[in-house]
Amino acid sequence: MPEMRSGVIAQKVGMTRIFTETGEHIPVTVLKLDNVQVMAHRTEEKNGYVALQLGAGSRKVSRVTKAERQNFAIAKVEPKRTVAEFRVSADNLIEVGSEITADHYVKGQMVDVTGDTQGKGFAGAMKRWNFGGMRATHGVSVTHRALGSTGQRQDPGKVFKGKKMAGHMGDERVTTLNLEVVKTDVDKGLLLVRGAVPGSKGGWVFVRDAVKRPLPKDAPKPGAFRKGAVPAATAEKTS
Repeated sequence: MPEMRSGVIAQKVGMTRIFTETGEHIPVTVLKLDNVQVMAHRTEEKNGYVALQLGAGSRKVSRVTKAERQNFAIAKVEPKRTVAEFRVSADNLIEVGSEITADHYVKGQMVDVTGDTQGKGFAGAMKRWNFGGMRATHGVSVTHRALGSTGQRQDPGKVFKGKKMAGHMGDERVTTLNLEVVKTDVDKGLLLVRGAVPGSKGGWVFVRDAVKRPLPKDAPKPGAFRKGAVPAATAEKTS
């Protein structure tokens, strides 16, 4: 099994561009690490696999269920906006309560980013699948943007599953592979990656080391993090 480090939960801020020393401009997506903390460990003995549970963002205590509040209290972290698990190697576990920083990734490293694409609602076949549509003349009326035939004759007499037709478009879990880390800002918690990542502004994405590229030698192991103080908000009773 290859060595695996933890990924991070980041919030998509938007896109911009930066300039190199030679004047070349690079389009980048700005991702923000908003207080990403380790909440729990998953171990082989107890759970059958090894992973880290991370939480990011912040949420009002009044908006957290009693069960969720208990989990945050056990981890001694403030209530999080979103929670996710990342598989790791047994020797790459990070202490519970630690905050993962932006220099967890190094400049020039390749990462895979997973997010939910923007929802487009119900869309026709031309918009959803890039169909050509019907002819604009020669007897075609009203149905210029129709998708055309969807099947055969009496045999087999049905529409096969998976046929590209009109329907719900977008709002799908998508992973973009091999995006280059152009710059990191530890103080502001920013991660700048080349190109576009799936999702809307303000949406949450998961950033992992690229599975199809080797990990840089200078990448920190088990990761770049700092031990955070226990916030006062978690000290209140959960009952």
